[in-house]
Amino acid sequence: MNEKYLVVNCGSSSLKFSLYEMPNEELIAKGYIEKIGLDDSFWTINYNGEKITGAKKLDNHKEAANVMVEELINNGIVREMSEIKGIGHRVLHGGEIYSDSVVIDDKVLNDIINMTNLGPLHHPGEIDGIKAMMECLPKAKQVAVFDTAFHQTMPKVSYIYAVPYEWYTKYKVRKYGFHGTSHKYITNKMKELLNKEDVNLIICHVGSGASITCIKNGLSYDTSMGLTPLDGLVMGTRSGRIDPSIIKFMADESKMSLDEIMNELNKKSGLKGICGKNDFRDMMALINEGDEQAELAYEIFMDSIIKHIAEYYFELNAKVDAIIFTAGVLENNTVIRETLINKLSSPMGIYVNKIANDNIGYGHDLKEGIITTEESKIPVYVIPTDEEVMIVRDCYKLIKEA
Repeated sequence: MNEKYLVVNCGSSSLKFSLYEMPNEELIAKGYIEKIGLDDSFWTINYNGEKITGAKKLDNHKEAANVMVEELINNGIVREMSEIKGIGHRVLHGGEIYSDSVVIDDKVLNDIINMTNLGPLHHPGEIDGIKAMMECLPKAKQVAVFDTAFHQTMPKVSYIYAVPYEWYTKYKVRKYGFHGTSHKYITNKMKELLNKEDVNLIICHVGSGASITCIKNGLSYDTSMGLTPLDGLVMGTRSGRIDPSIIKFMADESKMSLDEIMNELNKKSGLKGICGKNDFRDMMALINEGDEQAELAYEIFMDSIIKHIAEYYFELNAKVDAIIFTAGVLENNTVIRETLINKLSSPMGIYVNKIANDNIGYGHDLKEGIITTEESKIPVYVIPTDEEVMIVRDCYKLIKEA
């Protein structure tokens, strides 16, 4: 019997959702509600090739959840709330407590609340979303799918920082890694494609947020993001890896507070900090106009990716089954993909197949495939990620096992 399951991803002022029919993983509808808590709240739902839109003031996530359910029922997408059997929530941080997805009960919810110090930008909205869905759909089981869970297989040599060890034992300061749901999806996909369980992969998830993960023998061995998603690659608005002394230096020199500096590192740095644009398409447009700062941002961004690929290439002792490009930028930007492969070609013996590269991505019939030549020592794949499917799979599996 087919059943309906929701995937929910809440921010501080947003609620994004997808409705699936399971177990066939058919996407029925998806939508988003924006500007929750403001006077001009609005929503858009995509269903059956049409857009359903609306707007009214929504004071909190509970009101947003009620609007979502009302729209699903009023437009005949579901007949009644009882059709929805489960809700999978994307949750940023599971700390060291959760190495897999879990059905949410009072203990799990309290654990998520208590880990807000590890995810201060994300957890408040996610917690509000969980509570709202519990009230709005009390008969549906709720499942937490943690961004950090997949990376809990990392060995200590990968996740311990060279700081006083008490910081780890007392405060849990360590590398956790993020985008785990995406990296898990890609790893499982590559196991199927290569017909091999103990795969060695370098997965490059590059969208506005970006991370690279080293998969060793089928498990996460190392990843670029750290205690928070701020570490690692240069991103749309995040600085990525910097000298930590910069924070104190800027506090002393600028008189900014610690919160102000962290806000600038998270929301006003990366590509945006260098060239004023955080969207890669806007940056590329500036480059085409000869903008020097956009060119600089591009080179710094590319350099950060190359360095992480090189690091993980050595961690895998050059025994790499595949490099995978995924997420918005690398799924669709043929120029960036070709430039990356050209930078890697001499040291790693991989060469771009220009025809294949130019015909995979947005606007093309092909969405995935190999974009390197047959003589390349390591194949480079473009594989679209699907975090929502990964979440709904975990949700369905856990609820059926409960």
